[in-house]
Amino acid sequence: MHTAYISHPACLRHDMGAGHPECPARIQAIEDQLIASGLLHFLDRHDAPMATDEVLARVHQPDYIAAIRAAAPEAGMACLDPDTAMNPYTLEAALRAAGAVVLAVDLVLAGKVENAFCNVRPPGHHAGMASSAGFCIFNNVAVGVAHALTHHGLERVAIADFDVHHGNGTENIFHDDPRVMLCSTFRHPYYPHCGADSGNDHIINVPLPAGTSGEGFRAAVTERWLPALERFHPQMLFISAGFDAHRDDDMGGFGLREADYIWVTGKLRDIAARHASRRIVSVLEGGYALHALGRSAAAHIKVLSGL
Repeated sequence: MHTAYISHPACLRHDMGAGHPECPARIQAIEDQLIASGLLHFLDRHDAPMATDEVLARVHQPDYIAAIRAAAPEAGMACLDPDTAMNPYTLEAALRAAGAVVLAVDLVLAGKVENAFCNVRPPGHHAGMASSAGFCIFNNVAVGVAHALTHHGLERVAIADFDVHHGNGTENIFHDDPRVMLCSTFRHPYYPHCGADSGNDHIINVPLPAGTSGEGFRAAVTERWLPALERFHPQMLFISAGFDAHRDDDMGGFGLREADYIWVTGKLRDIAARHASRRIVSVLEGGYALHALGRSAAAHIKVLSGL
């Protein structure tokens, strides 16, 4: 079966200003690399629909959703927090970013594709139940997880988050929900300055020091993530795929290379094969060095696709 590739031109129109690292070129850098490698031709392409308030409200408070809609400017910029702003096109982009993951879940669980990659922005894993943060407005992966649980009736879903920043919004949403396992590696101390001591039986947080290499990352995944995932037996696996831990990304301060993303994607694919009928939905989070982002995401997608 194919890998679905889900994106939308609206994700290119969300723009937080010149010099902002979370820029529209991130989407194009990944697509350009997929075209250059010949991989895009083999992917099952879909346009992302807009998420409804019903699916958003499974993880976000209704008042927050209404506040985001009200904040959307007709012209200029509206700041939601010190790092996150909206232009006139942001609301559509944010709705389509979340909607992409809902569509991915539906395609995978219907057996139309084996797995999916959502090349979308704004990213999501810092967005909490009632808060934007760190470039994130709606928590895309959380919306997809809640859709798998509520609409499709799954009982155990896992999220693997290898972004260099802790997915504090995802933890905020699922911290007390034992149906969801979150496995996260992240630089600590570092933004968002949490996660080191908030884990539990199903929140597997692995803080790592600045300068962590691929060797340190692989050891963390091998020693902490993989045994927990084997015990959990997830029926579906989600990936918060942030590529800002790459050695070329000045915002991250880690030393990962494309080979490390290939390795971890392979390990997660093995878990999904054993426990989840190969069902994976991967969603773009961070990654701000454009060439490294394009290469790393394409390598990740190539492993997902089995090509």
